Amino acid sequence: MPPRMQPTPPFRVLLVGAAGRMGRAIARLLADPAAGFPLRLASAVDAAVPPDAASWPVPLSTDLAAAAAAGADVAIDFSSHAAAPATAAALADAGIPWVLGTTGLSPAERDAVSAAAARIPVVFAANMSLGVNLLRALVRTAAGRLKGLGYDCEIVERHHRHKKDAPSGTALFLGQAAAEGYGWSLAETAVDGRSGLCGERPGRQIAFHAVRGGDILGDHTVLFAAEGELLELSHRVTTRHPLARGALRAAAWLAAGRPPRLYGMDDVLGLPGGAP
Repeated sequence: MPPRMQPTPPFRVLLVGAAGRMGRAIARLLADPAAGFPLRLASAVDAAVPPDAASWPVPLSTDLAAAAAAGADVAIDFSSHAAAPATAAALADAGIPWVLGTTGLSPAERDAVSAAAARIPVVFAANMSLGVNLLRALVRTAAGRLKGLGYDCEIVERHHRHKKDAPSGTALFLGQAAAEGYGWSLAETAVDGRSGLCGERPGRQIAFHAVRGGDILGDHTVLFAAEGELLELSHRVTTRHPLARGALRAAAWLAAGRPPRLYGMDDVLGLPGGAP
């Protein structure tokens, strides 16, 4: 592949998963000049063409490879985790930077993302809102300060009835921050909920509790509980606007020119941390 010429704004966006809830929120912001992003919607792809496809400002197709070959300066992807390997290959082959906000990826799907990041710059984040990424930094700091002082960590997340994965990607993202602060391995200390005679809670544990119901968009609370004291750090979204704005901010940051690597929203926002 010949060297990729540095594009100039407005950067062309390939929107993957365009007909989904997040895809539509991003498309609305891209169509709003007041949003202030140096981006424009160039092409849109989804697994199936929706009934309202004729009303879209650009053709909405099911052929990702063709859309990638047609050219774009950056891709934003909120499709299915199962599509990640094929999307990774198509975008890497086309040399298109990739913003990935899809959660619930398997280890093999994450490996495909990492392989793509050796060829193109990739921003991969469980949650792209500014608030959640600031919360992650606060959780890491709090866990580091409370380490060894008898504070138990529990994470409660609440989402709408249509969410397919649990715990949410954001909950795991926050749990990883707590584990980093404590100096623990999340894989060795995580537990999903409790049932039956499970015994007393061990001190070295980070527990996740998932609530599903109604139209709850996203609500996460990290609890640090000790004898006589409870510290709660929480974040709640009431619209998809903060998530969409974060994705567009990441897209503009990538399109401006970054070397191939796996990045996180901490990199985009200039916060300590990095890719998940």
